[in-house]
Amino acid sequence: GQGLSERLTKETPSFKDELDVLKFLCKDLWVTVFKKQVDNLRTNHQGTYMLQDDHFLLLSQLSNGKQYLEEAPKFLAFTCGLVKGALSNLGFDSTVTAEVLVMPCSK
Repeated sequence: GQGLSERLTKETPSFKDELDVLKFLCKDLWVTVFKKQVDNLRTNHQGTYMLQDDHFLLLSQLSNGKQYLEEAPKFLAFTCGLVKGALSNLGFDSTVTAEVLVMPCSK
């Protein structure tokens, strides 16, 4: 995530605030890695953000069965690391978690 965000922001002026950084993650970074934008970005206005992908590429090939729903977070570890690394490179200390309520949607 750190290297990718560095490469993608090389020609970009500095971000003004957290929202600009999140927009970068939802558009530029997500499109580069997953070939689509994040479907939804939400915030509680207290520093917590939720990115939602309703057709998450890494889960789209799995069955909708309950056993796969329980295993789905293992497939999200890469993405959590990618987002955490990108945020770190952009100067934000963060905690990144993922959850799957309905396949193949991830939050």
